[in-house]
Amino acid sequence: MSYVQLGIDQSLFTLTLTRIAQKNALSLEMYTELVDAFERFENDDSLKVLIIQGDAQCFCAGNDLKDFMAGGVLDESHPTVRFIRAIANCSKPVFAAVAGPAIGIGTTMLLHCDFVVAADNSRFQLPFAKLGLCPEAGSSLLLTHLAGGRIAFELLVMGQGFDAHQAERLGLVNRVCTPDDLLSLARDKALEVSRLPSDAVLASKALIRQSMQT
Repeated sequence: MSYVQLGIDQSLFTLTLTRIAQKNALSLEMYTELVDAFERFENDDSLKVLIIQGDAQCFCAGNDLKDFMAGGVLDESHPTVRFIRAIANCSKPVFAAVAGPAIGIGTTMLLHCDFVVAADNSRFQLPFAKLGLCPEAGSSLLLTHLAGGRIAFELLVMGQGFDAHQAERLGLVNRVCTPDDLLSLARDKALEVSRLPSDAVLASKALIRQSMQT
C-alpha cells in the first residue's frame, strides 16, 4: 500500500503523506516513493513547483524507527540518503505545508525547502542527541546559518521543541496560518511562483543556494 499520494494541479506537483495512523512516520518504502516522485518532478518540464504535505493535523513525526534500524548501512543507496539528496539538490522550487508534528526529518527536510507554510498547531522538534544520533541532512550547518550557534545547540542537542511562531522567527517558516487555511495557502503561494518565468526562478534558486554554501 502506498502512503505517498501524488497529485497534479495545473503545474503543481503535490506529494501528500497519508500514513496518518503512524503520524506519517517515514518508512523505507515511503522514502523510495518520495525519491521516485522527485525524479519525476525534475524530469517533467510541465511541473513547476512541488508541494510536500500531510493534512491539517499531521505533517511528519520523523522516521519509522523500527523500519529505519532494519534498513542497513546508511550509504548512497539507502532510501533515506537518496531522499535527502533529492530534496537538497532539487533545481525547482519545493514548498511544504506543515501541521501538527514535524519531528526529526519532518523538520530537517524543511531546511531544504524554498517556502514553508505552517499551521498554528504545528510542533517542531529535533531530538537527535536524545536518540544517540548526530544531526542529519546538513541541519547543523543550515540551522546555525539561520539561527546562530547557541539556538542551534538548544534545538539540535537539547532537543527543545518549538511552535510555528517560533519557527517563523527563526526563519524556518515563511507564513503561519490556521489549520483550515494551510493547504489552500500553500497552493496559492506555489501557483504564484509557478506563473513566474521559469528560467528566472531556476536561476534565482541556484544563486540563493550558492550563496548559502559560501
